[in-house]
Amino acid sequence: MKSEKEYVILVAGGKGLRMKTDVPKQFMLLAGKPVLMRSVEAFFRYSPAIEIIVVLPQEHILYWQELCKEYDFSINHSVVSGGAERFFSVQHGLASVETPAFVAIHDGVRPLVSAACIARGFACARAQGSAVPVVDCVDSLRVVQGNSSTIIDRSTIKRVQTPQIFDAELLKQAYSQSFSPLFTDDASVWESAGRAVALFEGEERNIKLTTPTDFAIGEGLLA
Repeated sequence: MKSEKEYVILVAGGKGLRMKTDVPKQFMLLAGKPVLMRSVEAFFRYSPAIEIIVVLPQEHILYWQELCKEYDFSINHSVVSGGAERFFSVQHGLASVETPAFVAIHDGVRPLVSAACIARGFACARAQGSAVPVVDCVDSLRVVQGNSSTIIDRSTIKRVQTPQIFDAELLKQAYSQSFSPLFTDDASVWESAGRAVALFEGEERNIKLTTPTDFAIGEGLLA
């Protein structure tokens, strides 16, 4: 039975550079609705009781509020101003998390994550303290060194996704470290604090919408 509260911090600081558009990708439409709204909805479908925190650049907050009015978006959530790096945006979001709790950190542009995947993650985190979704690598892989390359055993490689879910108090402690450019995700921050990362099964449909091709795939999945 659940005891601690559950939170999700949706980090949405993208600028849409790879989309070659002035509209940040989290606000672009996916099947007629802004991507970030679909990400919020994904966690509300998992649990209407989950506390949702959206982290946005300060200059995007008013625009998001206007979008919520335009689309009559009524799912309860709080909005926090982000930082210069993802690391600091997560820090800002964590400041709104009351412990004891378990907290998911999710890319705001991964709107297709299923309730089943989120549930697996929270179950894993409750059992092991952390939970990071991964999927198998199906491509052949090679390491390039100078003019030569060597094949890698792809069975030893996993692709990492979000939501990454943690004991909130321990994650706050991990985020008290000084920033490092080696912190590419929350798992790397957690690991740098000396804690083990537990993996669970992600899902192929949980794609990160970064390029026009990703949006076309997302439209197809929703259709």
